[in-house]
Amino acid sequence: LEALTVSTVYAGASPSEVETSVTNRVEEAVSGLEGVKRLRSTSAEGMSVVTVELMAGEDVRKRLDEVRSAIDAMQSLPEEAEEPTVKQVEIDQRVLTVAVAGSTDERTLKRVAQQVRDEIVALPGVSEAELSVARDYEISIELSEDAMRRHGLSFDQVAAAVRRSSLDLPGGSIKADGGEILLRAKGQAYEGEEFERIALVSEADGARLVLGDVARVVDGFAESDEAARFDGLPAVYVDVGRVGEQKSLSISKTVRDYLEAAELRMPEGIQLTAWNDEST
Repeated sequence: LEALTVSTVYAGASPSEVETSVTNRVEEAVSGLEGVKRLRSTSAEGMSVVTVELMAGEDVRKRLDEVRSAIDAMQSLPEEAEEPTVKQVEIDQRVLTVAVAGSTDERTLKRVAQQVRDEIVALPGVSEAELSVARDYEISIELSEDAMRRHGLSFDQVAAAVRRSSLDLPGGSIKADGGEILLRAKGQAYEGEEFERIALVSEADGARLVLGDVARVVDGFAESDEAARFDGLPAVYVDVGRVGEQKSLSISKTVRDYLEAAELRMPEGIQLTAWNDEST
């Protein structure tokens, strides 16, 4: 879908100030223009983004010039706000969003959302679904200065051992009568327990000092200000889109039928809800 965005930086302003002083005024300036199908806006700390969706078949360049003229004619933006930037974008052809919500831990919620996404993509006639507002997995290694000092280790030595030990390496190939055999050493660590077992020092008598002896390994999530709630419950979203000639109404019905059956086998306390359905 063709669209235009009007982005305005208003450094230091709260979301409510951005909405009142910038977003609402930009919306007023462009809402009456010809060819506009719908406006969507986001007011965040220090930033306003108004998305102007255009009717099908519109002359995008002409509408771009008209929006720029309307924005240039505005006189009411705060002096501290920067000049709005207007540009053309192509927005995702989203059909609906599935809210995966429940009073459970974040890891369980994301795991269930990933399962729901994979099952939706496998449905006939659906080929695009992705997680939204879901923090990336992250493993943090918190080193103990006392433990490192006791074993005579430096931070750089520990970091080098982790880099050296957690990786997969190609080992060449062997030609055999039945064909070529590829060799590969698999040592990439993916979970906290695997990192804890990484050897830092190996003695001649077989004794080993491992990462877990000098560090606390936390198998968690990347730090982020993002979080979602749906009907008051922690949530992860699955955005379902359409590609090419796929029909929104058909995708919506297929996904809703799936949700009706899938919710019965979800872990206790987790609910699946179709939300923001663009096909209606």
